[in-house]
Amino acid sequence: MSAILETSELPAVFDGVKLAAVAAVLYVIVRCLNLKSPTAPPELIYQDSALARFLLKSCPLLTKEYIPPLIWGKSGHIQTALYGKMGRVRSPHPYGLRKYLTMPDGATATFDLFEPCSEHCTGDDVTMVICPGIANHSEKQYIRTFVDYAQKNGYRCAVLNHLGALPNIELTSPRMFTYGCTWEFGAMVNYIKKTYPQTQLVVVGFSLGGNIVCKYLGESQANQERVLCCVSVCQGYSALRAQETFMQWDHCRRFYNFLMADNMKKIILSHRQVLFGDNNMKKPQSLSDADLGKLYTATSLMQIDDNVMRKFHGYSSLKEYYEEESCLQYLHRIYVPLLLVNAADDPLVHESLLSIPRALSEKRENVMHVLPLHGGHLGFFEGSVLFPEPLTWMDKLVVQYANAICQWEKTKPHCSDTEQAVSGQE
Repeated sequence: MSAILETSELPAVFDGVKLAAVAAVLYVIVRCLNLKSPTAPPELIYQDSALARFLLKSCPLLTKEYIPPLIWGKSGHIQTALYGKMGRVRSPHPYGLRKYLTMPDGATATFDLFEPCSEHCTGDDVTMVICPGIANHSEKQYIRTFVDYAQKNGYRCAVLNHLGALPNIELTSPRMFTYGCTWEFGAMVNYIKKTYPQTQLVVVGFSLGGNIVCKYLGESQANQERVLCCVSVCQGYSALRAQETFMQWDHCRRFYNFLMADNMKKIILSHRQVLFGDNNMKKPQSLSDADLGKLYTATSLMQIDDNVMRKFHGYSSLKEYYEEESCLQYLHRIYVPLLLVNAADDPLVHESLLSIPRALSEKRENVMHVLPLHGGHLGFFEGSVLFPEPLTWMDKLVVQYANAICQWEKTKPHCSDTEQAVSGQE
């Protein structure tokens, strides 16, 4: 009799184990995909001003819920991975002309120029000068998607190709792009200003490009002439403060650090002969074969920056390199309208770094910080359930903000709140 009871209880035990396993799997899925996270409008940090009120009225995306794809869109890791792996879905191929500029040190800067496909909503000539993310260029899918959308909204687009990033363009000087060097971006902007004397500029930077464009504008008041506004998306603001967080394993930042370092190694090694070749008399004196050996064994961006990147400009230490090349010390010198966009679930930008744009937005009337709950690093995909749309929330927001600023310039009072704040600070 006891044997019969034991036999009848076994299936119940197995069913309980199965249910527990299924429950555990579902729990992991819900946690990993962050399915319980709510959707909400982005958090906005700004000072009440005529400009801010105009933007809130003219940019619906600032106050509307950002709704990512239901199944995976609330995971910052998946958003970031999809951006990193495929860029965008069904990415268009806008036609542009490649321009070459010779720099004073012999380097050859390149950028791609795309003419507008329609008239701008204000009827004005407006050019977006765009700086992509780390080791990126105009051929990246997220850049192509954004450029195509901007063209259709009446913008001419000039996209910088980071020095050394294009695989088919050889270096003509022993120097690559760095974290905050603005030389090539400045040369591109000056070309646009000279070639199109009637055009006004909208400055756009993605990730590392956000650091470069903000630093460029803050370096000199002359750099802000004919600039309507600036938009920075997913930058970290301070490399010195970010380096510590990049070595931490929470949110897998150390893993992302390794992946980006591996990509940087490949790019540097593809230019090995120019950067490290013995027959190159112009190579930086501080670069040596020992640095090349350290490059092979590097597993983080910080190691690469310390052994190679900082030496392109003669910085004596990694600390000096990060301090001098970060836009942190230049942000307060930007007086044009400035939109700083980050995602709360960006696995690359630690939450502690977001205190920088928050503090700036609380003090400066020309600055607005936009912080949606989701989006990852340069993801911001939209879609109903599983498949994302070709255009992202980020693409739409940047163009919508630029349109609003162009309209503001035509309708604002002769002495706006922002201008009063600028004159007071000066």
